[in-house]
Amino acid sequence: MPREMRRKKQELSQSECIAILERGTSGVLAVLGDDGFPYAVPLSYVCDEGRLLFHCAPAGHKLDAIERCAKASFCVVDKDDVVAAEYTTYFRSVIAFGRTRILEDEAEKQAAIWLLAEKYCPGDSPEHRQEAIRREAGGLCLVSLSIEHMTGKQAIELVQEDRRQADLPL
Repeated sequence: MPREMRRKKQELSQSECIAILERGTSGVLAVLGDDGFPYAVPLSYVCDEGRLLFHCAPAGHKLDAIERCAKASFCVVDKDDVVAAEYTTYFRSVIAFGRTRILEDEAEKQAAIWLLAEKYCPGDSPEHRQEAIRREAGGLCLVSLSIEHMTGKQAIELVQEDRRQADLPL
């Protein structure tokens, strides 16, 4: 059972969380690493229909951990403005929790690669994109994290600013 957020006023809606995941370009995947130690690794990703997709090398610490335990979390920081005069940061972030799986189906892998290519090279022609995928796909492993639970939070100052802009009482 997921924990309830303690500071409810700062909680982001599920639609705000999804928007952050969709516009983000990198996040940190946390898995159960060697000897029970957490292993957190920064990754590029794409958000697609309730799941996060990312690619990696076909071997290594991350894949070993995923094969050992499918449970993982993925954190994306959307805003992190240091406000030195107030001894704080104005932050906004999301953490998605779910289960990972290594994609095995060739059509599913191709679709995932295509989504990643569209996100990170949006101006590329479909022909050039397909050529790049053909060239690089052989050495890639693709992983999906199905989102089971997601929380988002922002600094109270951002909540207050949003309320001011919407002309709502603080």
